[in-house]
Amino acid sequence: MIGKFIANMVTVPGDSPVFDSPDNYNLKYEDVTFTAEDGVELSGWIINPGKNKVILQQHFASQCSRAGYTPKGKSGVKLWDEDITFLRQAKHFANQGYSILMYDFRNHGKSGKAELPYVTGGVEEARDVIAAVEFISNHPDYKDASIGLFSICMGTNATSLAFGIKDGLENYKNIKAYVSVQPLNYGDFLEGMGMPKFLVNRANKANLNRGGKEFYATPYENLKKVHVPVMVFQNSNDPWTNMNSVKKYYETIPTEKKMVWADLEKKRAAAYDYVGSKPQEFVDFFNKYM
Repeated sequence: MIGKFIANMVTVPGDSPVFDSPDNYNLKYEDVTFTAEDGVELSGWIINPGKNKVILQQHFASQCSRAGYTPKGKSGVKLWDEDITFLRQAKHFANQGYSILMYDFRNHGKSGKAELPYVTGGVEEARDVIAAVEFISNHPDYKDASIGLFSICMGTNATSLAFGIKDGLENYKNIKAYVSVQPLNYGDFLEGMGMPKFLVNRANKANLNRGGKEFYATPYENLKKVHVPVMVFQNSNDPWTNMNSVKKYYETIPTEKKMVWADLEKKRAAAYDYVGSKPQEFVDFFNKYM
């Protein structure tokens, strides 16, 4: 019983509304849908359409959508006291001449429900990343465009896992750069929240027994297939992760890379808010390679 309860904390999709709109930022956009290889329909926006450089944003898990995170209507521990609006960084990218694909992962926002109704920490969501890259790569307006991957938390686990699997990202030479914000697995996350290891193991077993995915799934082997420069960004005061795992993640990357340790508030979500409030260093990284 306790194992299932803990497992549900991180795997049952939370309230993840698309609470914001590009209209609020005077951004031109198109509503789009595309389909993952297992048939899940994904919903998103292309912001500032028609450019020859496209940023693909992958959001974090459970209570987040393409628009970001809102504390409104949330019970229990709130990640952040104010809205974290991802359209802030989208506007900044648009002003620098980029198009931006922002979409909801399966079981989040306005995207479809998957056969497996749980959040998997990036394992199943990797299919969505591949679908997004394929959608842009085959789109007549972007077939010659460069792609940059901007991925946050579960989004970066999903992105990294999407290298080295069927039709993986290593096959797309139009991908030019990758920003990885706070890579994480659910095992480290639960331990970082103060959960004893034996309870994490019990929750992991309960989750696996119902068809869920491994809490300690890491993308280290997949990272060896990454073929583009990578910037890893991590709040050095994040209490909900294992910094040794972040260091191993960075060390495994075989390409040109940059590690940024940010001295932010002692909350994991401080980094999520930072990417919108101070996006220029991320834009600079993409500008260098795209």
